[in-house]
Amino acid sequence: MSTAAVLKTVRTLIAPDKFKGSLTAGEVADALAAGLRSASGTGTVHCELLPLADGGDGSVDAAVASGFARRTYTVAGPTGQPVQASIAFDGVTAVVEVANTCGLGLLPDGRLEALDASSRGFGEAILFALSLNPARIVLALGGSASTDGGMGMLTALGYSFRDAEGRQLHGNGRALARIHTVHRSTLPELSDTEFVIASDVHNPLLGAQGAATVFGPQKGAGPGDIAALEAGLAHLVAKMDEAGFTASGSLAEHAGAGSAGGIGYACLLLGATQVSGADYFLDLLDFNTRKDNCDIVITGEGSIDEQTLAGKLPAAVARRSGTLPIIAVAGRSLLAKERWSEMSLTRVYTLADYTDQDSSKDSELSRALLRRIGRDIGASLL
Repeated sequence: MSTAAVLKTVRTLIAPDKFKGSLTAGEVADALAAGLRSASGTGTVHCELLPLADGGDGSVDAAVASGFARRTYTVAGPTGQPVQASIAFDGVTAVVEVANTCGLGLLPDGRLEALDASSRGFGEAILFALSLNPARIVLALGGSASTDGGMGMLTALGYSFRDAEGRQLHGNGRALARIHTVHRSTLPELSDTEFVIASDVHNPLLGAQGAATVFGPQKGAGPGDIAALEAGLAHLVAKMDEAGFTASGSLAEHAGAGSAGGIGYACLLLGATQVSGADYFLDLLDFNTRKDNCDIVITGEGSIDEQTLAGKLPAAVARRSGTLPIIAVAGRSLLAKERWSEMSLTRVYTLADYTDQDSSKDSELSRALLRRIGRDIGASLL
């Protein structure tokens, strides 16, 4: 910090994740930058903004903020209603996310539909991305409303699921147990395109750590629903094996198969490879080159806690920043000051230190507090 204080211009890289429920990563970066630029002192603060994502909701926005083009397309929302979804595309790589196609935030009136929500809209967005002839599609799986094992997604991509009477089934959690036959798609684009799952979720599809048991409750599933979804997902695995996916059982046990209500499993069936979401997006958005041109890195997320230390985006940013000073900004921090060194953090600023109000659902208050924090950071640098 002392070396930064004597510089006429301090070059900062502002690289936060979203503050979930309050601000997007881009809005966090904008507010911090506004505060930093308004700071008074003996020099000026130059801000480079790099809103980030880790493969969850906000992944498309982060890619667009870094230079990808936004493309919009109407898809079926989690309960079938049409929604305007966005993908990001740079001519080579497309980024498609669950959250803005069939995510929890798209449920009408916020009413949870544990058994009836579908991943079909995500498959429709993938189909739209394929029409652009990308070399690669990045699949961002966070925030799903469904637990259908990706049945809805696969239906949109040409797979046919039928019941014992030969009737076409809609892809949702309730329909899983009724699958009698599966007909595989021959869509050529599926084999000509590289699919990458960018996710840091490591749960398998089935069992005590699986999609239904761990994530079902946050989607409205009670004990009976969880048991039905678990049985339905196991039935899906068996039927996919009968349909010729001989690796179906082993893929269900794969780390990450349980992400996004089992959409991870369906993506693995399509041949997708799984990578760390945080690290993949740092590479995709060229973090290493950008941080090399800066004197200090400012990162953050809604809550800094034990999960952050376990490898969430701010920890990946800190690890990649090398010897650069790192400041974290968060809505709140549950991490004792003595543990900042575990992420090489110089300082942690929290919105909770600036107000007694709950800013987690108040975007305007969050913006105002981030501008104040940015101004204080700037004053400490100049």
